[in-house]
Amino acid sequence: MNQQVEIEFKNVLTKEQYENLLKKFQVEEKMIVRQINHYFDTPQFHLKALSSGLRIRKTTNKTVVTLKEKTAENIHLETTEEITEEQARMMLEGNGVVADKIKDQLIRLNIPIEKLKLFGSLTTDRVEIDYKGGTLVFDHSFYLQCDDYEVEYETDNEIEGKEIFQDFLKKNQITIQVADKKIARFMKALKDRKG
Repeated sequence: MNQQVEIEFKNVLTKEQYENLLKKFQVEEKMIVRQINHYFDTPQFHLKALSSGLRIRKTTNKTVVTLKEKTAENIHLETTEEITEEQARMMLEGNGVVADKIKDQLIRLNIPIEKLKLFGSLTTDRVEIDYKGGTLVFDHSFYLQCDDYEVEYETDNEIEGKEIFQDFLKKNQITIQVADKKIARFMKALKDRKG
């Protein structure tokens, strides 16, 4: 198990801004990593009510389950455990949470584990670039007939990170438009789709 505090700033991008950033930072095809995120909650949205999220993320070389708990505006506590393909399949089929430390955290949060279910999946093509002591992330996500683009800045210092990110947006003539978490965008699209 890995537990860390995640400090990140996010901003919405247009397709054109996203493509311009890929050119500016000379992003090659091999730098783009595809991730598939599978999101869970209870039918009563216990996790959403806590501004938290539970997901399984599959990349080319590993599968992890992550619980994100919001602790401040731009700060989350992330608990992550690597799991096997078989364990992921069990969770996706609704056979419980297989990651023990995450299960313990969910119990601590009073989440009824037996009610957790898969709500859907979101695919992201991600680029990560070292930038001024942190990491710039360019994401193109697609889900439920939606396409969206965002830039994130991950850092270990909230005050400096905010300044660096705002300066980055200004230099690249990107209007500040804070992006919701991917799970929130996915759930909104799901709700809109159901009418």
